[in-house]
Amino acid sequence: MENPDSPKQEIEEDNLKSNMRKVALTALAGTSIEWYDFFLYGAAAALIFPTAFFGEATPTMALTLSLLTFAAGFVARPIGGVIFGHFGDRIGRKRTLVVALMLMGVSSTLIGLLPTYAMIGVAAPILLTLLRFAQGLAIGGQWGGAMLLVTENAPDDKRGYYGAYAQAGAPVGVILANLAFIIISALVSEEFFNTWGWRIPFLASTVLIGISMYIQLNLEDTRAFKELEALKQKRQENEADAPQPVVRSPVLEAIRKYPKRIALAAGAFLSIQVTFYILIAFLLAYGVTSAEMSRDDMLVAVLIASALMIPTQFLFSAYSDRHGRRGIFMLGAALTAAWAFVVFPLVDTGNFWLIVLAITVGLLFLGMMYGPQAAFFTELFSTEVRYSGASLGYQLGAILGGAFAPAIAVKLWIEYDILWVSVYIAFASALTLLSVKALTETYKSSLTDTE
Repeated sequence: MENPDSPKQEIEEDNLKSNMRKVALTALAGTSIEWYDFFLYGAAAALIFPTAFFGEATPTMALTLSLLTFAAGFVARPIGGVIFGHFGDRIGRKRTLVVALMLMGVSSTLIGLLPTYAMIGVAAPILLTLLRFAQGLAIGGQWGGAMLLVTENAPDDKRGYYGAYAQAGAPVGVILANLAFIIISALVSEEFFNTWGWRIPFLASTVLIGISMYIQLNLEDTRAFKELEALKQKRQENEADAPQPVVRSPVLEAIRKYPKRIALAAGAFLSIQVTFYILIAFLLAYGVTSAEMSRDDMLVAVLIASALMIPTQFLFSAYSDRHGRRGIFMLGAALTAAWAFVVFPLVDTGNFWLIVLAITVGLLFLGMMYGPQAAFFTELFSTEVRYSGASLGYQLGAILGGAFAPAIAVKLWIEYDILWVSVYIAFASALTLLSVKALTETYKSSLTDTE
């Protein structure tokens, strides 16, 4: 006999799939523009800001000061993770993500409107640094919100796959930021680009404000968070006359309950951050100087490699849904360590396609780790402190691994030998492998468990 509920069940399943696709694509759009803004600043800090905001300093000092404002974004990331993690666990994933996206959109748009040093003097670099710090706060908060929005809503057997939508925002952001400067500089004169044209990519960040409003008006909070809120409400009703326990900050509670997991999560992120920023930032300077490649050729090589990284993240994330997170993560770390000793000899050939191969394979191995990472970090923590715990691990790993990786690579290259940059990548990858090995497998865990 035909099940009378089957048509209704099919409709419900179709609605769930449609809603999940909407959530995933919205998270991808939000994180892509968010990372676009973050990486866009890096390109501008090297090309435009030394002259525009540090005009009276020597060229070397101006570049140094400009790159220090870039570093301010990394310093702000763990602070953003703490602040947004607190509110994400208290008031919900969606509302907190909306605020983080709005903060990034407004900060980046204001950078595009900022008067230069010639217009308002020393106030210009001060305001620039404050806006960059605000960008760092926003990026520190958005990752936790975006990845929880998809992983806590996803079916249990597809958390890795849907989590990859939030992770794909980073390579998409690299592509968009590089394309923005390449296209604008090709369409306008160099004089116009240096005075006004550079502002156009930043002003385009107003799109992020629109996306944040769409999320606020059209998406609900995650299933796991709503179930937690319902459980809290039920407990309050059943224990209305009992003395209420003191509620700690979710951030402090996460540190108290999961200090080892937070530290190991940070360690798990080291290889990704060190290698990623060496491949997309340091390698540009190395290729131009050592292999005498043009800057445009190096930018195009990074664009091609970043584009190829995106589908592999989904592939490895889906694999982790069936076979577990730890195995594919550790394999990615081991392969990254080995490939570190191949990258620079390939770049030294000066052959464009071998350079593309060097960067692409490196990013593919990173995709084995970065793709499943959203689901992996989600599953490490219980619902009531998940935003805080995952954000702390992620952002601590980011500042330890990413903030100084290009600078450390430059120092090792100039003062010693390029081989030591490979050793640096391999060492970070070994720490990641050991950190993941020390964590337990998570892919069959329930996201509705609370303590």
